[in-house]
Amino acid sequence: MALEVHLVTPEREVWVGMAEMLIAHGIDGDVGILGGHAPLLVQLAIGPVTVQLEGGGKLEAVVDGGFLHVGTHEGVTRADVLAAHAELKEEIDVEAARQALARLQNHDTHLAEAELASAKAELQKALARVNLAG
Repeated sequence: MALEVHLVTPEREVWVGMAEMLIAHGIDGDVGILGGHAPLLVQLAIGPVTVQLEGGGKLEAVVDGGFLHVGTHEGVTRADVLAAHAELKEEIDVEAARQALARLQNHDTHLAEAELASAKAELQKALARVNLAG
């Protein structure tokens, strides 16, 4: 069965197309979606999204959290990945991600609690990009 995938952010439609399978990283672990999947809503963690394309090949992206909604529209299973920020693998500036990762790994451990939480989230984002893009 076909699976229609929409990867969107508030700023843009990152990718739309037909797929065989979608794999995303939820806050409780990875989830795989195939055509015919039951309706579902998953809170996404910072991490990769992989789309197995029809006819072979794959599309990889990284999202900074968000939600995955699965439903049926006109008889076709549709998966909407709704993220605050998303980048396709080929869009990632690897050098900038590595620099951010190095800077964040050496951050001052005496930050206030709110600043520390923000720094940890930024570290996770940089690490996800480096892991995906190399």
